[in-house]
Amino acid sequence: MGSGSAQVETRAIRYNGMLFALRGEKNRFVLPAGFRKIVLASSGDERLLGLTTHHNWRCLAAFGLSRVESFDALVEKEAARQTALGKDFDVEAYAHALNGFAEVPYDPSGRFVMPDYLADVSGIKDEMFLHGAGDHFTMWDPEALYTMPAAFDGAKAACRRMQAEARKGQKK
Repeated sequence: MGSGSAQVETRAIRYNGMLFALRGEKNRFVLPAGFRKIVLASSGDERLLGLTTHHNWRCLAAFGLSRVESFDALVEKEAARQTALGKDFDVEAYAHALNGFAEVPYDPSGRFVMPDYLADVSGIKDEMFLHGAGDHFTMWDPEALYTMPAAFDGAKAACRRMQAEARKGQKK
């Protein structure tokens, strides 16, 4: 359960690991340091986080702004993949999900306010599980994550552990 890693010098942006965050004072979450430094590097040293709804799951996709450059290629690749599988694929819906992202500012400590509409659609309330996914990471309401299929069992176990530790820390 790492805190993220990046090879920013070679422009290879990689989010990996699993983290947990609680909503704090002034209705803010804190972007954990491991992901924060990658977002900063991949957003041209601007403290801006890209946030959008995930196209398949009830969570958010988060990324540094350099990822936007790959959106057209991502749409083409996913369309080709779905076609090869013989599945219908709504190219416009996927493009909307990617390009409809919010640029969310955060302070030097990583504190940011989750836009209400994104909190509503993802179900994120006072707790958030973050999961690295390569060129982006996902943000989950723990209860939404717990409804996912068995392929998510490792993430669910990590989330339960981190959730319990975070709640214990709150009671002190």
